[in-house]
Amino acid sequence: MPADSSTAAREQARPPRNLTGPVKRLRLPAKLRNRELFLLLIACAINAAAVVLVQLGALGHVDLTLVYLGAGLSALVLGMHIALRFVAPQADPFLLPIATLLTGIGIAEIYRIDIHYKDAGWDSAGVKQIVWSAIAIICAILVVVLIRNHRILQRYTYLFGFAALVLLLLPMLPGIGREIYGARVWIGIGPFSFQPGEIAKICLAIFFAGYLVQARDSLSTVGKKFLGIRFPRARDLGPLLVVWLMAMAVIVFQRDLGTGLLIFGLFLVMLYVATARISWVILGLLLIVGGAIAASQLLPYVHDRFANWLTPFSQNVYDAQGGSFQLVQGLFGLAHGGLIGTGLGQGQPWVTPVSQSDYIIASLGEELGLAGLFALFALYLVFVARGLRIGFAGQDDFGKLLAVGLSFTVALQCFIVIGGVTRVIPLTGLTTPFLASGGSSLVANWIIVALLLRLSDTVRNQPRLVVS
Repeated sequence: MPADSSTAAREQARPPRNLTGPVKRLRLPAKLRNRELFLLLIACAINAAAVVLVQLGALGHVDLTLVYLGAGLSALVLGMHIALRFVAPQADPFLLPIATLLTGIGIAEIYRIDIHYKDAGWDSAGVKQIVWSAIAIICAILVVVLIRNHRILQRYTYLFGFAALVLLLLPMLPGIGREIYGARVWIGIGPFSFQPGEIAKICLAIFFAGYLVQARDSLSTVGKKFLGIRFPRARDLGPLLVVWLMAMAVIVFQRDLGTGLLIFGLFLVMLYVATARISWVILGLLLIVGGAIAASQLLPYVHDRFANWLTPFSQNVYDAQGGSFQLVQGLFGLAHGGLIGTGLGQGQPWVTPVSQSDYIIASLGEELGLAGLFALFALYLVFVARGLRIGFAGQDDFGKLLAVGLSFTVALQCFIVIGGVTRVIPLTGLTTPFLASGGSSLVANWIIVALLLRLSDTVRNQPRLVVS
């Protein structure tokens, strides 16, 4: 054997020299977090500018009190950004800035309506919204820090289902249940009130994801073929019917059309993603249409919602108790805003009832115009698209379904609210995510942000299968 060949053989057989020494981890540049920080700074600057513009437009001068409170929120958001650098460095860089910007724009518009009513301090909805935003961001930080792997949630699938059921039933209990604007979806203890259905939707998303991972094979089994589409067997329709009955119970007993539609729509979409059977969507739509027709005929308040939707400009409907006055005023506000709006602080959004919560879209449409609304809708579109991307990039079925479910929750809620305000569909009682006044909605939506951030970090860090 030649000398050079024997030398090469010995070099190949020799073990690496650094196996016994300390292992050094390669520190990669935090590109995602740096991108997030840049977008966060822009979002915080826009939020501060929105509050200043509201004050200049409505008051004619700048009051730094609310600006300082907003700066405290910005500090909390930056604290969450720092936490992500340590516990979720590969998380999506767009979700947190979008949620921050939407929350800030909502606070600015709520504060603008407070100025008209001369509300200040804790009596103002704007200050309450800032406090609830701080609580929501802290909850999001805790979720990101404490839940290091989303698969832990799958262990407690049925516990989350039970928790969702309890949360939905709480407003029906005497003593703590409260009825506001005809809907019994609130609980109150002293001056404190909360809407447990907002947290229930997160628990239901986790429960649906865990359940569908276990039952997907049986639900994917097809039966007879009809009109070129294979439908599931009759004995497999149980879960769909149970969730439909749950949604109808919410509509009948709690008089909450929006939450009922959200629950059933969430399960239907997750069921379709889990089974890839279009037949489930067809059956679900038939149940929705059938339930809507039955409710409009049997439930007076649902009938009134349909009457307000179909004939809002009828004088009898407009003047009736619970008629279309609110809907028409919201449409007039949107028309007044036109293409570019009246400007922050220079519109009259308070003319529409509950303009700070249910009709925050009409308020923003008046002062920001159609262009401003389209910018907000684009933010929601990017938020939902990033969430769906997280789901489709995941390798475990539970993570896929959970990301899709959480993202679709935001998308469907936006469609139900915005569609009702713009008279695309009948009006419901849901609130616009991040924008509308309400502590329970803010907390729930920021928890959704935290869970999506955790899911995105897990997806990017998961091992990839390489086929040679």
